[in-house]
Amino acid sequence: MDLSVLLRTGVPIFLLIGLGYLSKRINILKAGDERILSAYVYYFALPALLFVDLANINFNKESIQFVIAGIAPIFVIVFAYLVLYRAIRFSKQTLYILIISTVFGSLAFFGLPFVMFAFPGEGEYLATLSVSSISVVSVSMSIIVLEFYKLEGCSFLETLKIVLKKLSRNPLILSILIGLFFSISGIEIPEYISIPLHMLGSTTATVAIFMLGAFLYGRKYSKIGYALKLSLLRAVLLPLIALLIATYLELSGVPLAILIIMHGVPVAVSMMVLSERYDFHKETIASLILVSSLTAPIYLNLWLWILGF
Repeated sequence: MDLSVLLRTGVPIFLLIGLGYLSKRINILKAGDERILSAYVYYFALPALLFVDLANINFNKESIQFVIAGIAPIFVIVFAYLVLYRAIRFSKQTLYILIISTVFGSLAFFGLPFVMFAFPGEGEYLATLSVSSISVVSVSMSIIVLEFYKLEGCSFLETLKIVLKKLSRNPLILSILIGLFFSISGIEIPEYISIPLHMLGSTTATVAIFMLGAFLYGRKYSKIGYALKLSLLRAVLLPLIALLIATYLELSGVPLAILIIMHGVPVAVSMMVLSERYDFHKETIASLILVSSLTAPIYLNLWLWILGF
């Protein structure tokens, strides 16, 4: 394994997580302050980055193939879970936790910074493209599952209407759609707008990882063993499916590595907030985020080593 890649990815991530954790530990940040950082990234920094980068992407056969290779594993794994659910007849609760643990990865808050550390310069646009395409599918799928969990007994159409209404107000979805419109239409963003937006977007990586450390402090963690097993779904299973699909589509090099990273990133920190809002396995989700976040810099570098980086 290339020590320089390990240092370039692992050290910044662990350092920023540690500083975020320490900021809560010594009361620089008070309880709830991390939500301010989350709101900043969620409503300002990340939408700005997605919009500017997507607006500058020239869609061609290769980029469309990259998008397909990114979203296909989500559909494959969910379909597999549904088949198993029908065949083995395990509980709906198990089905819900399996889907959420697998598809709702921290692509923007962890994957994007990791790729920018691993592949400085060349990785940002592909990472943005993968975040924008995979997130639309994974976030939608996760919200549908949580709404079914919350609205047990409601029809599929009623639940779908609620989900579509929520997605229509999601700042990430809106920034993705606007960025795609600018890209497809060929409209250029004036420099006096693109420069400040890119400056805003460039803060995403640092603030997102720092915020993760702040979120991890002061939480109740239980069922660590169960959470460790669930973390393997994103650490091993989903990246392996992504590898098979991407190889079939003849992707290689940096694009292949970025897809594997994005499908292997830990469970999204925002799932902690959603688990509280939906009262969805709160302590298990907290432990899952802890375990997957702290082990991700290690196993993601193992994936890079396996792929020849």
